[in-house]
Amino acid sequence: MTSVHEAAPSAPAPEHGPRAPGRARAEPMSWAMLSRALAVPLILALVCFLPAVIAAQPGSGVRDTAYWLQLVLTCYAGARLATMILSTRRRLLQGVFWMFVYIAMGVAPFAQAVIGQTPTPVVGPRSDLVTAVALILVGCAAFDLGALLASRRTLRRRVAARSGSGPAVVHQGRFGLLVLLAFAASGYYILKVGGPAVFFTSRQEISASVAASGVVSDGSNVGSAFLKGFGTVPALLALLFCTRRLVTSRRARSSPSTVLIWAGLLILNVIVNNPVSNARYWFLTVLVSLLFTAFPSSAAMYRSVLAMGVAGALVLFPYADRFRYDSAGYRPVDSSSVFEPLATKDYDQTAMFANTISWVDARGHTYGRQLAGSALFFVPRSVWSGKPEDTGVRVGQWMGMNMTNLSAPLWTELWVDFGAPGMVGGLALIGYAAARTDRRYARAVSRDGPGPGSVLAVTAPLVAGYTFILLRGPLLQSVGKLAVAALCLLLVTSFRSQRGRHPR
Repeated sequence: MTSVHEAAPSAPAPEHGPRAPGRARAEPMSWAMLSRALAVPLILALVCFLPAVIAAQPGSGVRDTAYWLQLVLTCYAGARLATMILSTRRRLLQGVFWMFVYIAMGVAPFAQAVIGQTPTPVVGPRSDLVTAVALILVGCAAFDLGALLASRRTLRRRVAARSGSGPAVVHQGRFGLLVLLAFAASGYYILKVGGPAVFFTSRQEISASVAASGVVSDGSNVGSAFLKGFGTVPALLALLFCTRRLVTSRRARSSPSTVLIWAGLLILNVIVNNPVSNARYWFLTVLVSLLFTAFPSSAAMYRSVLAMGVAGALVLFPYADRFRYDSAGYRPVDSSSVFEPLATKDYDQTAMFANTISWVDARGHTYGRQLAGSALFFVPRSVWSGKPEDTGVRVGQWMGMNMTNLSAPLWTELWVDFGAPGMVGGLALIGYAAARTDRRYARAVSRDGPGPGSVLAVTAPLVAGYTFILLRGPLLQSVGKLAVAALCLLLVTSFRSQRGRHPR
């Protein structure tokens, strides 16, 4: 296998990036000219045109304080998303954050406010919905404040000569172990559910096969989480690292062993990480992380993902649950307007925040208990009898819902445990961390970065894709795969100094 444990060259090499040096200098100038032409139409479309079209839709919605706050939130998120798209710097985590907020907590709830219908009923008073929208807006401002504080700090380069270590890179031998783990774990997953054909039926069939495999017991989903986590995450991470190696190193592209390994990992991911047998948000993670890894220096790809993501989320995403159930259980959406599915399917984040506020008013804050349950997700309920359930499940049970697979956005998780101060502080810290990570990622994929073996050049795209899941919540459902990814990264990461070795 070709080495992936290689460091940054002392001078730029033509094959290090996907573009020739001449194009690397020409693209920013051409984009600067293009961005000036697109800036006004893009901002008008996101901030003015789309909200105005939604506001003109027929419906029974009440135009009260909640309505106007929702309009302000939609315009604010649209302006921030336009800023991310038009930025000369690729901001992966911040861009995905604002794309999610604009769609799931801006446009969709605004359409619900106009039409007068929500996917999940709001059981509390109207004032709780007003409070929820106001808190989402405050949380967004806190995220922006954290990002602003991060931009004021100067990034410090790690100096290998002084510290005795270099940037995080992939260790050659341990990467081979990750590839073996990917094939072994995914192979075991495939055998457990009854073979590759099951992965092209429906998510309902996958869940039934996992339940029949014996890994779920005593009402605990820990076994199922580990089976699905190790069956899908190592395969994706190995593919991302191998893709990074191929797109940044001429030597890797000329190595038959590396190409064959990449092809094998691609086939494995087509089986275990396809959109038929996986949740839509997880497939979004796979797609976004793969695109950002395959095109690390492409400003056009970054902007296309954010811009086209909005269109896809509004038009395609509500219909993308075709494979959640088998043909007998599937119920197609019959709507006369493109905005009607936004009011009847999927986007229940704002409504669930309002319901959670009502639940907290009745039961009180949990003061870290819900967060502890998420952090200790791996502890079986047979050992921890009082282990908290998903926040969405607990609120849904309190509401008397039969179907409790409900969202609990990050705002909600922080509010349940720590109230308004914890929510504001938590989102400010997240904004700070996202901005710092984006800046370090920009350095990692630059021509003087750590090279084909950069861990951050793969980790940042993966986290950017997974941000959809973390923001949607509940956290207890999302931390399992995140923990498996962290273990895989610990396995392959090395900080040894790489001076004197250059990629070719």
